[in-house]
Amino acid sequence: MSHAAVPFGGGGAPVVGVGFVRFVAGVFALAGPVFLVTGLMDVWRGEAEAYGLPPIPVWYVAAEAVIVAAFLWWMWRRSGVLRREWDAGSVLRRAAVAGLTASLVAFAVCFGLGRGGWVLLSWLAGGLCGLTLLTGDRPGEESATEADV
Repeated sequence: MSHAAVPFGGGGAPVVGVGFVRFVAGVFALAGPVFLVTGLMDVWRGEAEAYGLPPIPVWYVAAEAVIVAAFLWWMWRRSGVLRREWDAGSVLRRAAVAGLTASLVAFAVCFGLGRGGWVLLSWLAGGLCGLTLLTGDRPGEESATEADV
């Protein structure tokens, strides 16, 4: 792992090495398909139950909605990160920004309604959209392939 991957720009050596990260990735790569097949078989046989959340107090749902709305306002304001990504982004980046925004709204709504499976699905969709934004080129910066030309 390079020093660029160390959180907060720490100057010391990384806490874990590449070998450990590869080992953990290998464990997930081997266990993931097993859990997927097991889960699909449970669904096929009708043994899987819908994942629901316990009843959530109304005040908590209202507070969550206010927090999500404030966060989205902060991210979409003129100098916000999502607005800059939208203005300078390609079609893929704009789709990721829209997907991230929709997944945050869906997370809040589904959590308030107690739909646990949909909460997890919206969380996964938001994570994938966020990864798309994190791994792509930054708005206003030229990509590595453009710099080589």
